[in-house]
Amino acid sequence: MNAEIIAIGSELLTPWRQDTNSLFVTERLNKLGVNVIFKTIVGDRPKHLVDAVRNALGRTDVIVVMGGLGPTEDDLTREAVAEALKITIKRNPELIAQLYTRAAQRRMTMPRNNEKQADVLEGATVLENPKGSAPGQWLDTVYGTHRKLVMLLPGPPSELKPMFDAQCVPRLKDALPPRFIATRVLKAALIAESQADARIAPIYGQFTDVDTTILAHLGDIQVNLLCTKPTMELAQARVDALANRLEEELDDLVYSSHGERLEQIVLFYLEMKGATLSVAESCTGGLISQRLTSISGSSRSFFGGAVVYSNELKSEFANVPPSVLERHGAVSKETAEALAEGIRERCDTTLGVGVTGIAGPTGGTEEKPVGLVYIGVSDGKKTDVVERRFTGDRGRIRSYAAQTALDLVRRKLM
Repeated sequence: MNAEIIAIGSELLTPWRQDTNSLFVTERLNKLGVNVIFKTIVGDRPKHLVDAVRNALGRTDVIVVMGGLGPTEDDLTREAVAEALKITIKRNPELIAQLYTRAAQRRMTMPRNNEKQADVLEGATVLENPKGSAPGQWLDTVYGTHRKLVMLLPGPPSELKPMFDAQCVPRLKDALPPRFIATRVLKAALIAESQADARIAPIYGQFTDVDTTILAHLGDIQVNLLCTKPTMELAQARVDALANRLEEELDDLVYSSHGERLEQIVLFYLEMKGATLSVAESCTGGLISQRLTSISGSSRSFFGGAVVYSNELKSEFANVPPSVLERHGAVSKETAEALAEGIRERCDTTLGVGVTGIAGPTGGTEEKPVGLVYIGVSDGKKTDVVERRFTGDRGRIRSYAAQTALDLVRRKLM
């Protein structure tokens, strides 16, 4: 079973308002084994509304229409759905009475145009709205020769969410065949999306019943796997079988097999090995520390460190010899090595990380361009230093540097 979600409201087509209801509805539908294959946002224009509903009816089985159920002239959802389905609308006297009672209980005078909220589509079941004045509607109907389940829901999240959970989910369970969706998320660090796909496409291409999506992020890729089957056991087995094959192919590039963030994995390895970590950050400005400390319980393994932007603080806080800075400069392999070793000794931790570089957009030279970063990881016995040349703006370079540093710690612990 496939679904389409239609979010109605011209305000959702501006930079100031965002559709968040569809995320909630998608999650609930997925739990019922329903795939959302389209999401549409449409403004308050009658023709566009009717076209959107007709398109949804022509290509999906379940249609969730959100918003446009209020009393104003631009609340046209009921009319658009009625026209698309070629059915009539009738004003429900019981709902009108409820609206007047609700207004009286709040000691308000109800405007006559509020009666519009009592308009009910032919054959629809009214969905009560204890959180607001606009009731929802449920239609189990036929379009052409196919059965369609259509839901009209109010736009405010505080009204839509309880209505969907209490009144739509039970009806969907009764109406839909049993289907279950299993998912897995694999994450691999520091590999380009195109390179990853070249390696894994021949594998996931054999699993035609599993939807595979590759998403690129700063410093990693995310492989999303989704399978729908009559039982969760069947769906999970197929997803797991593909995930295992992909992990074998990508090997140690994969740092997470169930969607965990890289900082979570680093802290897991640290705790598992009884190891501790400290960092001396220059160009990343505390970004590595921020990511690690965003995880509850990180203090068991991450002791802290210092943001050492100036040369003076590199020496004072991370014990970098002034002679190293004078001879090689702040952005150098030698300084990254000294930062990692110095902060490890200063904080008395198992591992130390030192990061120095030029994040830009200024400060670069022909010899040391913007994007040049050195990252050192020391365990007291050996200090590994890598040189990287990242591209992009300041934020992108800093993010890549932090991601690389965390992945180097992961590999050191492995």
